[in-house]
Amino acid sequence: MTTRSMGGITKKKTILDLSAIKVSEPSTLKQTFKDPNWTKAMEMEIAALHRNHTWDLVEQPPDVNVIGCKWANKLKHKPDGSIERYKARLVAKGYNQTHGLDYFETFSPVVKAATIRIILTVALSFKWEIRQLDVHNAFLNGELEEQVYMSQPPGYFDTQFPNRVCRLKKALSGLKQAPRAWFQRLNSTLLQWGFNMSRTDSSMFLHFGQATTLIVLVYVDDIIITGSSSTQISFLIAKLDSVFAL
Repeated sequence: MTTRSMGGITKKKTILDLSAIKVSEPSTLKQTFKDPNWTKAMEMEIAALHRNHTWDLVEQPPDVNVIGCKWANKLKHKPDGSIERYKARLVAKGYNQTHGLDYFETFSPVVKAATIRIILTVALSFKWEIRQLDVHNAFLNGELEEQVYMSQPPGYFDTQFPNRVCRLKKALSGLKQAPRAWFQRLNSTLLQWGFNMSRTDSSMFLHFGQATTLIVLVYVDDIIITGSSSTQISFLIAKLDSVFAL
């Protein structure tokens, strides 16, 4: 076996010097609200949640499990170490969920590593275009079948109904069933569009036209699309964007 180092194939390791960057990720909610950049990121997240009708504010029913939620803030850096964007995500405290009450099945299939290698080899052999997609707020596209109740987001309590709770309609990051709900939604959409699920890998979807072939590989919210027609690939991406807001 010939390794990359034996063949002289090397790449200089890039070490980011972040010492000059004074911005850090906040550790408390109070620190977060002091920075307008983090506040803007949180407001964008809240707006996306409301736009997707993620929950309804309701009176807390008796004998239900109400889980909490928290803000997860992350700085995204460019290759040179500079700040690309401030990312704020509302995360449900799924570790407080109760099996059989507010969640049941949690398993979500992901594409196998061997499948990725084979498909990339085929694509390179036929010189097919390869596109990689990262679905923003992917879990918000998942429809919940269970009754899940969550406390209102910290810092964004409804002033008219501060004691109400959120009855979730869409999956939220942190929920135990969130990856499965998202995959089911994506799976049903692709099947409606004429794709077939592979028998050997349930996270690979195939579409054979009269003169074109399209292949979709799914790993949670990361999607790889390749095929014999660049036009059909672009058309598929546009359709996905119209449904899931990539």
